[in-house]
Amino acid sequence: QAQLVESGGGSVHTGESLRLSCAASGLSINTQAMAWFRQAPGKEREFVAGSTARNSNTYYEDSVKGRFTISRDNAKNMVYLQMNDLKPEDTAVYYCAAGRVVINVAKEYDNWGRGTQVTVSS
Repeated sequence: QAQLVESGGGSVHTGESLRLSCAASGLSINTQAMAWFRQAPGKEREFVAGSTARNSNTYYEDSVKGRFTISRDNAKNMVYLQMNDLKPEDTAVYYCAAGRVVINVAKEYDNWGRGTQVTVSS
């Protein structure tokens, strides 16, 4: 039985930073592709960043490249998303996900967290 729990969301101003955390239980993330998705009101769930189990190769949605960094600590079974230079368009609920491969399609992931709200004001 797998469980993912996100934390670290909050309300910030444009240009500020947040670090999201994802705590995994019931699975070992060293065997999983891990990803962060986000969903804004009225929008579909969108791929943000992913990290492969093999070599921890990373992938990013174009709008967050150079600002966001996904990382993992396999020993702690934790995944992180460092978000710098936040913009109002980053406002969304952010979700942690685990699956077989890193892909920008939400339905391909097997396990999801409950989400954490990030709000960025100008």
